[in-house]
Amino acid sequence: MFTTLLSIWILHVAAMATPGANVLLVSQLAASDRTQSAVFAALGITLGGFLWASSAVLGVHAIFAAFPGLRLSLQIAGGLYLLWVASRLWRSGGVAIHGGQASVSRSAAFRLGFLTNITNPKSALFFGSVFAASFPVAPSPQLQMAAVTMVVVNTLCWHTLLAYLFSRGRVRSTYARVRGLANRIAAAVVGALGLGLLVATLRDARA
Repeated sequence: MFTTLLSIWILHVAAMATPGANVLLVSQLAASDRTQSAVFAALGITLGGFLWASSAVLGVHAIFAAFPGLRLSLQIAGGLYLLWVASRLWRSGGVAIHGGQASVSRSAAFRLGFLTNITNPKSALFFGSVFAASFPVAPSPQLQMAAVTMVVVNTLCWHTLLAYLFSRGRVRSTYARVRGLANRIAAAVVGALGLGLLVATLRDARA
């Protein structure tokens, strides 16, 4: 059990550390003087992580295999969402990921974090394949519960840490100077991810 949990922990930490929509959301909110919003976005992301992990231990990979249309629909939704985020980032010199508002309420930040993670193709790929495949053939309920709990703790700690680090004064001042360029670069990266996901989905649908 310990070896399996350690393996899952390493894989999950590596997946979270890879820059993606979740990291982008929290870091930009925090760096633009919205630390509280970043923390609530982290809580929303954590809820999404809990649902993804729970689905994985309940057999989401088998569901996707039985209903490939469901997986394709989720991938299309994720790709379109990433393109929408990219367009908002590109059009604004501010933190357009939340629509360019002067402030983000706690509930809005929480919803944004949850939706970002639950529609994140990287999350679907990790939990639907790598995470699910890390378990033995017949995992015990204790192992499944421990793995889900570990994912929740990992997700909360990592994104809360990002909110703290990117809210530091030096980071904020640097971000303020390069905000426009940073948003354009982020838009290009997120847009490329969304477009690549849609292209891959269409290719799978034709196969």
